[in-house]
Amino acid sequence: MTVREKISLFPHSPGVYRYYDAEGTVIYVGKAKDLHKRVAQYFVPQERLNTKTRVLVSKIADAQYSVVESEADALLLENNLIKQYKPKYNILLKDSKTYPWICITGDEFPKVFITRRVEKGKGNRYFGPYSSVMHARGMLEFFSEVYPLRSCNLNITSDAILKGKFRPCLEFHLGRCKAPCVGKVSREEYAGYIDEITRILSGSGAEVIKHYKTLMADAAQRLDFEQAQQYKEKLRVLERHYAKSIITTAADTSADVFSLVTDAGEAFGNFMRIRGGAIVQSLNLGFKCRIEEEPENILSTFIGEIEDKFGSLSKEVIVPFLPDVEIDGVTFHVPQRGDKLAILELSAKNAREFRIGSIKQREHTDPDQYRMSIMEDVQKALGMDVLPRHIECFDNSNIQGTNPVAACVVFRDGQPSKQDYRRFKVKTVVGANDYASMKEIVNRRYSRMLRENPDDLPQLIVIDGGKGQLNFAHQALAELGILDKLTVVGLAERMELVIRVGDPYPLFIDRNSLALKCLMQIRDEAHRFGITFHRNLRSKNAIQSALREISGVGEKTEQRLILRYGSVARIASAPLEELSAMVGAALAIKIHTYLNNDSA
Repeated sequence: MTVREKISLFPHSPGVYRYYDAEGTVIYVGKAKDLHKRVAQYFVPQERLNTKTRVLVSKIADAQYSVVESEADALLLENNLIKQYKPKYNILLKDSKTYPWICITGDEFPKVFITRRVEKGKGNRYFGPYSSVMHARGMLEFFSEVYPLRSCNLNITSDAILKGKFRPCLEFHLGRCKAPCVGKVSREEYAGYIDEITRILSGSGAEVIKHYKTLMADAAQRLDFEQAQQYKEKLRVLERHYAKSIITTAADTSADVFSLVTDAGEAFGNFMRIRGGAIVQSLNLGFKCRIEEEPENILSTFIGEIEDKFGSLSKEVIVPFLPDVEIDGVTFHVPQRGDKLAILELSAKNAREFRIGSIKQREHTDPDQYRMSIMEDVQKALGMDVLPRHIECFDNSNIQGTNPVAACVVFRDGQPSKQDYRRFKVKTVVGANDYASMKEIVNRRYSRMLRENPDDLPQLIVIDGGKGQLNFAHQALAELGILDKLTVVGLAERMELVIRVGDPYPLFIDRNSLALKCLMQIRDEAHRFGITFHRNLRSKNAIQSALREISGVGEKTEQRLILRYGSVARIASAPLEELSAMVGAALAIKIHTYLNNDSA
């Protein structure tokens, strides 16, 4: 039976399907609300499939399926099978590191500690995971300040306490532990500490604060001021801790929040869990998409991963768009305004920052991929049809119209190509006219390129300046007839605005984006290169004007003196005998007298 014949027998039921290659290896696992319809979508005419999906279909030698009761079950089964088989063409979790959890043991007198290993079935309770171990440690420090918990590894039981097996340790004498090992604290009182810690870790810290306020008021009413002061101290620490926590404006909100940023075969997601208006958990995950997946499918994979890590989702889940899965008892909400939209935007900001951070890490681990990501960002930000692998940037330099020059820097594959840098002296423009100078330089640069190497035109030209410089550069390119072959933009130094010809409004690019930082780097390099050329030219002209005004000093004499002394100031201070040995006594006296009188 062929694969097509086999899939024609798949049932119209929710479930999970698996594709195998000729060697019997699982190469793809997917979920479906209707197995028959979903799998049939892969076996359609080739022109209706994208390139990566065609490759997947060409490798399929067999297909199997598993029927489940609901879409939620299909999501969890898919997640487990992907982790088991690690199929070549599936969305795979990129971040393989283990995250820290806070564990409360199931002992008579439980211990609270940080762990990276979750061992189920021992009566322990786990809270997390935390994206930062510093956050988890901060929570433990907070608990140790408020609650006198044990930190030892003793197996403390009622029998061991009665038999007197243990002695109080230093923590007891320092007041950090109430020594349950020798019965200094009852099991009920210690259980009360653990109950409050559990409520705080579950996001009910506001209830604990309210409970302590009630206890403090009752103690004060009974005139038990010592007890009231103890409650007040605990309240102070609790309120100080929650002042540092991220609190949303919706104080009664309890929900799970997912956001997703997709980018050229990768996805970066942020998950936040909100309880009582406080963000009690936040986690970033990255995914690698082996075939071109729809964002809805990536989001459902992300949700399945979080459900596997954290257990059941909240009744309300805030998402940027609806996933391709429905879960019983869970309502997916796409907010349009208000506090919940603000929460979603905060999560999206975390996802974007996670993406930028992940890409920056590749600068050291995979520099080629890092530069490719930058070029893809520039392409997307400017709306270009092609990848800007060859970028050129122009900058003008002059001071009060003197020595007008221009510079062109070249970046290839995201790196400076210094052998291709070019410097220009402005020839046809008189005075300080940046606009006309820019038109001349752009015309000279590309008219020569069209004659000598027309296939090496850049995909992107950046003009350092505002609308005036950009418009004149645009005119030069239009006259050369190459506007349709490239993209040209201006980058104004004030506010770092990206300007396009014919658009009255500047293009908005996130100031923290890699695209804008890349354009700024290229612009700054052009500015540095141009200023250096202009400074050297002015210095050379200053030397020439000082020495050439002396009767008897020609070009060769000037070159010998500059080569020997390096500057006019050093020539002026040179001993007369040294000058005489180089140019003769009569001319040496003339040079020495002229330069020193001029200096005076």
